[in-house]
Amino acid sequence: MGEILCLNAGSSSLKFAVFASVPVARRIVAGQIEDIGLEPHLILRDAEGATIAEQRWPEANKATHETLLVTLLDQIEEQFARELVAVGHRVVHGGSDFTAPVRIDSDVLSRLDALCPLAPLHQSHNLSAVRTIMAARPGLPQIACFDTAFHHGQPAVATRLALPRVLTAAGMRRYGFHGISYEYIARRLGELDPRFGGRVIVAHLGNGASLCAMQNGRSVDTTMGFTALDGLVMGTRCGALDPGAVLFLLQEKNMIPDAVEHLLYNESGLLGVSGLSSDMRVLLDSDAPFAREAIELFVWQIARQASALIASLGGLDGLVFTAGIGENAPAIRSLVGQRLGWLGLEIDEKANDRGDPVISAPSSRVTVRVIPTDEERMIAFHTAERIGCARTMAKN
Repeated sequence: MGEILCLNAGSSSLKFAVFASVPVARRIVAGQIEDIGLEPHLILRDAEGATIAEQRWPEANKATHETLLVTLLDQIEEQFARELVAVGHRVVHGGSDFTAPVRIDSDVLSRLDALCPLAPLHQSHNLSAVRTIMAARPGLPQIACFDTAFHHGQPAVATRLALPRVLTAAGMRRYGFHGISYEYIARRLGELDPRFGGRVIVAHLGNGASLCAMQNGRSVDTTMGFTALDGLVMGTRCGALDPGAVLFLLQEKNMIPDAVEHLLYNESGLLGVSGLSSDMRVLLDSDAPFAREAIELFVWQIARQASALIASLGGLDGLVFTAGIGENAPAIRSLVGQRLGWLGLEIDEKANDRGDPVISAPSSRVTVRVIPTDEERMIAFHTAERIGCARTMAKN
């Protein structure tokens, strides 16, 4: 039946994975092209995660996003003898209209373009990859999978902004993001936990970070809102911020809107507070006082906003850590657990240090898990569904 290419295109990186279409979501190869615009570096891994190929492009000006993506298509089809039947894309924002994955045509692409101002770090790069494939492989079906879609079933009160209704009608509302990751975790948790019908918070902690409150595997509330700038402290994003602070920057500091946007998206968060790095690994290894302060603020905001989500759920039965920091930083998991100790939540520190699937102590009132996310697999499943070859979702 051929293979499905899943793409997550960013400003300086291109993450990808190739899956069989039957059985659905059997990973064949995966990897990423990093440092695009500097010295692009391709790493290709097999299904077990072992590196099988690497390539560098020392002349960055000759290796654009477009040329690198076409090179990747050629390698997949020729060097690895894979016949692609579809491409699935992570698209950050689907707005109010796109509540499920959709096949991309010129009309869909135009409507998604209009949402670029709501996700300036991501959307344009997601769509640039779509355009490149349209030009290079015009007959190849492309499917958009949206980070906002998983949250569309939330109660209206959780999506409403206290703005005039004319603005609400124009699409100003809370959308929520990281939905592809949350949907995957919901499926995995349903397989792993017989109490899945309970009240669960999933902490997607990476360079972008958010929390999602789930009941019966559905999103009830989340920390990101109108844009992916809201909510938790992130690598370079500020998270929740008093709107008056933005007015102050505009009116009193005489900053232009573009400069404010750059400040809030690219110079704030862990990087801004620490003055050192946006990488949690660097901060955890540092003795610098500002690095400690950045970590403390990151953890404090997680616990603070998790407590608000507990109110939305009416209690808490489970907590799941996922994504780069959530899966790989036991120190952060431990600190969050301490902050949430008032719930009767207890972390088993030995299990936590080992990275066990369950890291809560037997006496804990809340089950705490670490579940690796797999957005590419979720995209593969949805893409296969849209092109008519999905039956069941493989677990491996």
